[in-house]
Amino acid sequence: MVTIVERTEGHYDVQEVEFGRVYRWCPDCVVVECECGERLTLTASSTATCRRCGADHTAALRAEVAAERLGDEALHPWRYAEDREDAGIPF
Repeated sequence: MVTIVERTEGHYDVQEVEFGRVYRWCPDCVVVECECGERLTLTASSTATCRRCGADHTAALRAEVAAERLGDEALHPWRYAEDREDAGIPF
């Protein structure tokens, strides 16, 4: 048995740089609490085994992460960025 404490959806962090924007992907993240009281922060690529009691929470993690399907704007924010006059390489 596992309780989901917090969930953060996958998203891009946008960073303004000198000649444009950089998009960095942050995957889905789930904070769960095991029956034994241990809290784990899990992503789809992390091991979902409790360090304290050894319980495997993989099925619960995959069900929670798979439940959320992101739209195109969340997956490709650069396609929806407004045109900026100050963006690009100066001639």
